[in-house]
Amino acid sequence: MNQYLKQSVTVLKGIGEETAESLAEMKIYTVEDLLEYFPYRYEDYRLRELSEVKHDEKITIEGKVHSEPSLTYYGRKKSKLMIRMFVGQYLIKVVFFNQPYLKSKIVMNETITVTGKWDAHRQTITANEMQVGQNTKTTDFEPVYSLKGKITTKGMRKFISIAFQQFGQYIEESLPLTLVKKYRLVDRNSALKAMHFPVNQEDVKQARRRLVYEEFLLFQLKMQALRKFEREHSPGIEQNYLETKVEKFIQSLPFPLTNAQSRVVSEILNDLKSPLRMNRLLQGDVGSGKTVVAAIGLYASVTAGYQGALMVPTEILAEQHAESLKGLLEPFGLRCELLTSSVKGKRRREILQQVSEGTVDILIGTHALIQDEVTFKKLGFVITDEQHRFGVEQRRVLREKGENPDVLFMTATPIPRTLAITVFGEMDVSVIDEMPAGRKAIETYWAKPEMLGRVLSFVEKELVKGHQAYVICPLIEESDKLDVQNAIDVHTTLTHHFQNRFKVGLMHGRLSSDEKDTVMKAFSTNEVQVLVSTTVVEVGVNVPNATMMVIYDAERFGLSQLHQLRGRVGRGSDQSYCILLADPKSEVGQERMRIMAETNDGFVLSEKDLELRGPGDFFGKKQSGVPEFKLADMVHDYRTLETARNDASLMIQSKTFWTRKEYQYLRNQLENTGVLEGEKLD
Repeated sequence: MNQYLKQSVTVLKGIGEETAESLAEMKIYTVEDLLEYFPYRYEDYRLRELSEVKHDEKITIEGKVHSEPSLTYYGRKKSKLMIRMFVGQYLIKVVFFNQPYLKSKIVMNETITVTGKWDAHRQTITANEMQVGQNTKTTDFEPVYSLKGKITTKGMRKFISIAFQQFGQYIEESLPLTLVKKYRLVDRNSALKAMHFPVNQEDVKQARRRLVYEEFLLFQLKMQALRKFEREHSPGIEQNYLETKVEKFIQSLPFPLTNAQSRVVSEILNDLKSPLRMNRLLQGDVGSGKTVVAAIGLYASVTAGYQGALMVPTEILAEQHAESLKGLLEPFGLRCELLTSSVKGKRRREILQQVSEGTVDILIGTHALIQDEVTFKKLGFVITDEQHRFGVEQRRVLREKGENPDVLFMTATPIPRTLAITVFGEMDVSVIDEMPAGRKAIETYWAKPEMLGRVLSFVEKELVKGHQAYVICPLIEESDKLDVQNAIDVHTTLTHHFQNRFKVGLMHGRLSSDEKDTVMKAFSTNEVQVLVSTTVVEVGVNVPNATMMVIYDAERFGLSQLHQLRGRVGRGSDQSYCILLADPKSEVGQERMRIMAETNDGFVLSEKDLELRGPGDFFGKKQSGVPEFKLADMVHDYRTLETARNDASLMIQSKTFWTRKEYQYLRNQLENTGVLEGEKLD
């Protein structure tokens, strides 16, 4: 943007130091900030015919008062004022809550204009605004801003109007003409004007369409430039693996690969062969067979003369991975070793020496892998499982154990495509979106808390068959704030309920790592039949004999978390069940329970979760990495996001983007982010 627009808001007529301070509270410092401070909704003041208004719509109507106002008080300072009015041929009721002062202004047979919500069933409008006489609004369509300090809506509109008068001519077009024409977009100046001073709904729609695309395009250009820069400045290893051996290994697997697994395997193998460093995110639902895909990649890397490493968040998960990888790879002469903090003394020294000498091909472990004492002879391929559980720093340290090794991140948390291409925009994303044949879908039921007796009888039937059960609770101990079933109480209740018949274990986040491992081992070996736990079991535990999952207060969890928890069962060949104990009061809560009972597809659930909760809540605010957009909404505008991503990708790769004048504005935006300019990138 032009330097004129970078000036302080105090250059505008009527804005002094005090007003500037109020604007600063809203993060408005410059003329540009003011022009881009968009309304969050619009009030529609067009007079409309009642016959064309839908139920629950907000409307403005004009008519004659047909009854004396009746005012009733209830509760502390609460009131209800009611009148009847004629609108055309309709006689309707108008209700005003907590506006008793209006009584004196309403006169029989006088014309009034009211704005409010229309209830078509009761023929009633609940009004929040009224004016005596005919509608005097100068515009039918008024923007509503989020305001702070002493700034009023009227004042805000005045300041923005002055900004356009003084500086409107300096608003530059940011997009190249080719794109403006291709998508039939309005120009930037008109778009900004229409956001603040629209004539009708269509004005806002076209302006928003243009500005959302621009916002996504700028963001994606930064991501794509970063990706190009990363790739070109971090050369990888060209791993010339032995194709015939890898093919033989795949054919030897006890089951054929699904189409999705085959597709992902070839993407990984292509990355290994490429001279650029692999930076790939592999998403696969619980039980979709990511471990086998990882094994094929690791085997290929070893045939090319390199070592592989697999880092996972917990000891028990490391042990399970080590067991399955040994089973798959050792018959082919590969040596796999496990390194966790439990491996101590002489055994530990032996493994470390053999890793540095190169006689260990694959090292599996927890963050013990990134300690200084661990040195590889020739590390070529690094896999991080459940990558969101490790910090960026931990992942970087592991990567630096080799000379630019190829890196694969795996996650069983299905991330909606819209979020994956935004938050992980600098990575290639692979998805395993089909389940291996023969997997029985987990049957999910939603039960009210008063049905607990029946639920426990159902659990008992499974236990009698020799199976095991998880029982999940949201909190460890009782909390004054939340009336939630807590793990300690539930453990006591169930211990009593299954007394002398089945053993009940307890697992929660306050236990030490050793205590957690002890409990988990007892459950893995069926010494404990029922495991009461908080959500610490969410990731990666594999107990094929567990066929029951009961989740207390299920409405307190998001869909993705419920799906992760449900994925702890259904890992063997027996039919598994998940029971959601919940009595949600909100519609969103009830919707969540219905969706969970209807689908087992993690990607469908993650999209729904994103719609219900929004992107910040999906990852948790702190570590979300979700960018804040002024107008764009990743969930509802995802088609525009995809378009912008494709356009950005093509631009960054093309010579013209770095040389032609029409792209100057976009190039300037990249420079501001610290991504190097075109000459250096090319």
